[in-house]
Amino acid sequence: MEREAALKIVAEQITEHRYNHTIGVMETAIQLSYQYGADVKKAETAAIFHDYAKFRPKEEMKQIIVEQKMPKQLLEHNSELWHAPVGAFLVEKEVGITDLEILSAIKYHTAGRPDMTLLEKIIYVADYIEPGRHFPGVDEVRDLAKTNLDQALLKSLQNTIMFLLKKNQAIYPDTIQTYNFLVLKGGRSN
Repeated sequence: MEREAALKIVAEQITEHRYNHTIGVMETAIQLSYQYGADVKKAETAAIFHDYAKFRPKEEMKQIIVEQKMPKQLLEHNSELWHAPVGAFLVEKEVGITDLEILSAIKYHTAGRPDMTLLEKIIYVADYIEPGRHFPGVDEVRDLAKTNLDQALLKSLQNTIMFLLKKNQAIYPDTIQTYNFLVLKGGRSN
C-alpha cells in the first residue's frame, strides 16, 4: 500500500493530534529501519497503522478482545493497552493488510513481548521517541536509539515500569516479561 493511501485511511480513524504523532512515528521508524537494517516499507506501514484503533469505543474493543479470544488479562489492565492488539486485528480485517510482521509490530507496540523481532522493536521505540514526545527520560532513550536499539528498548520499558509504579498502577505481564528477557539477555540498563 502506498504511503498516501495508508495515511488517508488512518486520518479518518484518529484525531489531528494523533495524526501528527503518527507522522512522527513513521519518520522515526523509517530512520531506525535504515540504521538497523529492517525492511523500510514494512516499518513505514506498521508505523502508519500502529494507532489505527486508538479512538475506537472501549466497548467495541472489549467485544473484539472477547470474540477474538485475545488474552483475558488485557481486560484486567489499563484500556490504553487494548488498541494495539485490537488495531492489529482491525488493520487486517478492515484494511486488508495480511503481512504478519507488520501486524505483529502493531500488536506489540504498547506492551512489548519477550524476544521481539527487529521490526517490533523499531515500532515500539519509534512510538516512544518520536519528535512530538516530551516527557522525562525520552531524550535519554533517543540518545540510546542512535547506537543500540536494545538499550533504547530496555530503557523505555524501565521508564514505563517506573512511571506505572509511581502511579500505583498494574503493569501488564508482557511488559515485565519483555524487560526481564532483555535484562537476562545481557542488555542491562544503567
